[in-house]
Amino acid sequence: MFRRKLSALDYHNPAGFNCRDETEFRNFIVWLEDQKIRHYKIEDRGNLRNIHSDDWPKAFEKYMKDVNCPFKVQERQETVDWLLGLAVRLEYGDNADKYKDSTPDGSKNTDNTAKNAEPLINLDVNNPDFKAGVMALANLLQIQRHDDYLVMLKERLTQDAIAKASQSKEGLPVALEKHILGFDTGDAVLNEAAQILRLLHIEELRELQTKINEAIVAVQAIIADPKTDHRLGKVGR
Repeated sequence: MFRRKLSALDYHNPAGFNCRDETEFRNFIVWLEDQKIRHYKIEDRGNLRNIHSDDWPKAFEKYMKDVNCPFKVQERQETVDWLLGLAVRLEYGDNADKYKDSTPDGSKNTDNTAKNAEPLINLDVNNPDFKAGVMALANLLQIQRHDDYLVMLKERLTQDAIAKASQSKEGLPVALEKHILGFDTGDAVLNEAAQILRLLHIEELRELQTKINEAIVAVQAIIADPKTDHRLGKVGR
């Protein structure tokens, strides 16, 4: 489940990593903080490094809060995936010049290049990474949890929203990097999803304002030119 991210971070055993093994998990967290995330100063990592202490779970729980991890300690797989995503993002930020010109294997092939340009075409909803991302987004948006994460997403949409989404709509492409989110979730993918949701919300507000303006114009058209009846001494129709 974590092999690609672990390999990207040069972890010593990406294929055999078992997050359910308590000792291996604790050592992994220490390695991740020491080598990649580096959220704490070196002198502040003592409690996290003391993996044999009975108080280590408390130290780890505090660490999760300090790095703004949206998951609970019981959600170990989601937590590991989120921390790996954070580490990859930080690793890229530290070595942006090294990776900016890198291309995936086989990207010279025209078909592969087209597929890489449209990542949603090859989206695998059964991929554990996708599931962890959905759960993280659900926690961020405070969506009620469901055993089936696809059902959880579907139930969040109203019939009007589904009907509206099915309608074909043309528009101009939007550069997300030009729109400031205003907060940081700690995960690049979640940040991008939050930007998209904010832009969609702004679009809905604009549509609502347009309808309000149309209603105001219609009311003004009715009351702007009343007829005067001098015999009754009043203004009206």
